[in-house]
Amino acid sequence: MPYELLADIVLLVHFGIVAFNVGGLVAIVLGNRLGWRWVNDWRLRIAHLVAIGYVVVQAWLGEICPLTTVESWLRAKAGDAGYETSFIEHWLRRLIFYDAPPWSFTAAYTLFGLLVLAAWWRYPPERRAASNRC
Repeated sequence: MPYELLADIVLLVHFGIVAFNVGGLVAIVLGNRLGWRWVNDWRLRIAHLVAIGYVVVQAWLGEICPLTTVESWLRAKAGDAGYETSFIEHWLRRLIFYDAPPWSFTAAYTLFGLLVLAAWWRYPPERRAASNRC
């Protein structure tokens, strides 16, 4: 497989994780207001909490996401320019031309993580017996 194709695959996986983190919180809050029971499944909620928790810890440690590092390396191997910043920062700048200091992204990730915790408290996950699943 050429490096560019592998980089694109990593980009899609990374985008999927970002969509899961952001869309997951939207689904949890909206789903609870609309009576969707599946949004409180404990496996989904644990996966969501771990995913955003990883992002928050990584930001506080000043680390770049491993997926960003791998994608950037693959792009460099393909002869393209790699990322000089984090994945989110790179794409925000590229999509909406938003330029902000790195600490603002750490603050945003932290605030989002706190919103996930608030949703956990407001809409706690449920463990249902196997016979009750849809």
